[in-house]
Amino acid sequence: MRLLANPLLLRAGFVFCCAVLAFVLGLYVIRRMRKNIAEESDVSDGPPPSIDTLPLHLYNTVIQQLKQQKHELQVQSQAEQQRARTTENFSQTVLSNLSCGVLVFGNNGLVKTANPAAKSILGFASTTGMSALDIFRSSAVHSSAFRSASIFPDETQDTLVRTVDEVDAVLREGSKRREIEADYESPSGEKRFLRITISRVPAADGGLLGVACVINDLSEIERIRRQQELHREISAEMALQLRTSLTTISGFAQQLANNRDPELAKEIATDIAQQAVQLDRTIGGFLTSKDSSSLAIGHSAK
Repeated sequence: MRLLANPLLLRAGFVFCCAVLAFVLGLYVIRRMRKNIAEESDVSDGPPPSIDTLPLHLYNTVIQQLKQQKHELQVQSQAEQQRARTTENFSQTVLSNLSCGVLVFGNNGLVKTANPAAKSILGFASTTGMSALDIFRSSAVHSSAFRSASIFPDETQDTLVRTVDEVDAVLREGSKRREIEADYESPSGEKRFLRITISRVPAADGGLLGVACVINDLSEIERIRRQQELHREISAEMALQLRTSLTTISGFAQQLANNRDPELAKEIATDIAQQAVQLDRTIGGFLTSKDSSSLAIGHSAK
């Protein structure tokens, strides 16, 4: 009893009990943590869940969504292909019905596309795979509008450069759009005068797909222009002839008025009649040729 009444002994016993309780609690916590770690290790070492373990309705839902996406992609692809075919057919129809020729060279310098008008103007049955040199050959560019010595030898021309050089300048050197006028000789030897617009064909990314040449045949217009020039020259010559003839007739008339000799008067009257016949022939021929020219111009305009 004295020992229990000793405060030092009581304090020592209380401290011992607390230490024992803390030790037991620590052991419990450690064992609990080891058990949790072991359970987590067992779970991580196990095989991953497979698709077979998923619910059946979830699997069917995923399959249906994938099928729907595939169908939508197929519909979209078919629509794009249809639009591409429609655009291509429209372009081909437009090119086929153009009155001017359209010639497209690729980056390799060879013809990719040529409409029927271009083949007809240039005189080729097919131009696919041909180069600009094969088509235009010695065709020369002129500085003066509507001028071609190969068609009208009596008319001067200033040859600057070959047509093929102009095409290469746009295709190879990156030059901008050019509009030229040049003489041309078809493979069959037919002489023509062409106006050619050479333009770049840009790609969507800013690159170059090739060069397009729009070709117009101005040969008939040039011939008509030349005929009009000739008529103007003839008109000037005729005006001089008329003035000369009228002066001559006026002189004869004055001689006839002042003359009293019947024989001389008869000769003067004959000379006046000859001058009148000559004037009638000259004027009549000019009017006939002028009417023919006007008719030709009217048919060309149509």
